[in-house]
Amino acid sequence: MQTFKKLLVANRSEIAIRVFRSASELGIRTVAIYSHEDRYALHRFKADEAYRIGKTGEPIRSYLDIPSIIALAKQIEVDAIHPGYGFLSERPEFAKACAEAGIKFVGPSVACLESLGDKTAARNIAISAGVPVLGGTEQSIESLDEARTKATEIGFPVMIKAAKGGGGRGMRAVMKVTDFDQAFESARNEANTAFGCADVFIEKFIDRAK
Repeated sequence: MQTFKKLLVANRSEIAIRVFRSASELGIRTVAIYSHEDRYALHRFKADEAYRIGKTGEPIRSYLDIPSIIALAKQIEVDAIHPGYGFLSERPEFAKACAEAGIKFVGPSVACLESLGDKTAARNIAISAGVPVLGGTEQSIESLDEARTKATEIGFPVMIKAAKGGGGRGMRAVMKVTDFDQAFESARNEANTAFGCADVFIEKFIDRAK
């Protein structure tokens, strides 16, 4: 089993705290990062070390700043980075940047993230393998008119999903066509803010799925 001496968690709030707790139980020194707006957040004070990243007024983008996070990790001699969920957790370029810096990425391989981090790519892999999937679009959609047309073809209700997201961000359930336009723009904006990518796709929505 590979062990680390120093672990940076590239996330915030409860997920960062949970990782800090587990790492501490294993005798691993922990490092928190925080935006200016999160300077009083609890996760900052639960790690052995804490460093501010990003610019004032950009609380979300601070946690998406790959160059700054990698530069800090190298400066303070971090052995590994845990991405938590959401933010950079499913971004292959982050895992690749860690590898190039000689830092262990605690998560899937770059190849795996390239195949599955993009939900439309993962969906197409499932289809090619004969796995049943819900009706939906094969690629991301940028045009509102095209998205509305596709949603109508699929049949309401539908779910708009961030193509390169996770953690429930950038998702909107739309029950009827009159609500679609606002939901589409809202999902794209949230995806762009949370993940730095506004790409979304559409699937059939199943209420209370089991």
